[in-house]
Amino acid sequence: MTIVANTVVILVALLHIYFLVLEMFLWDKPSGLKAFGQSKEKAETTKVLAANQGLYNGFLAAGLLLGVVQGDDGTYFKLFFLSCVIVAGVYGALTASRKILFIQALPAFIGLILVILS
Repeated sequence: MTIVANTVVILVALLHIYFLVLEMFLWDKPSGLKAFGQSKEKAETTKVLAANQGLYNGFLAAGLLLGVVQGDDGTYFKLFFLSCVIVAGVYGALTASRKILFIQALPAFIGLILVILS
């Protein structure tokens, strides 16, 4: 069970690294514009905010990966950072787009359940 839980935690971390890249480096590029459904003009005016947001996604990924690397000693890291991802996903779903609930919060929730069960 631990292998499955850690695999899901790693996938959630990789997802947040992808968010980091999108928000910090591709925000105003075609792939970033498409991913977030915004215009080039809006992306230009929000680029600095998006980069900051991307940095936070990197911190979430780092915390999750730290939890995996630490093995049994990293359980609390995994639980904490998965909980942070869930809260961020629910908040994003309520304030920005409902699909964030499924893209961000649901995988983290599945990971959280698996970590608890392992």
